[in-house]
Amino acid sequence: MNKNLLVVEDDPFTQQFYDFLFAKLGYKLFQTENGEEIFNILDANDISLIILDINLKNTYLANKKVDGVIISNKIKKDKKYSHIPILLVTAYQKKSGERNYLDDSSADDYIVKPITDYNDLINKVNKLILK
Repeated sequence: MNKNLLVVEDDPFTQQFYDFLFAKLGYKLFQTENGEEIFNILDANDISLIILDINLKNTYLANKKVDGVIISNKIKKDKKYSHIPILLVTAYQKKSGERNYLDDSSADDYIVKPITDYNDLINKVNKLILK
């Protein structure tokens, strides 16, 4: 099983968390918050899953500020990448009547941060990779 993950995250502490957790589990991690670099990594590597933060403060694509929802849609609409599962990471619990980030983004699943149940994260990652 391919264990290459692309993490799109702008928080240095969270980046270190992902590095530590997934290295222990034997995953190879590619991390960036650069919009152009996301697609360079996808082109150059066999990525099995993308972990994508919704709120990205410094991420631009074609000189336009973008968030995780926009990036997810761009990935899912491109035939080269559409097969790659996306796990959205959001700081917001969905409440009745509010925006549904999962539907808006075409992502495969989401998890709410702060991530306190590491097993839940690992289970979601493994489930999406084995899909």
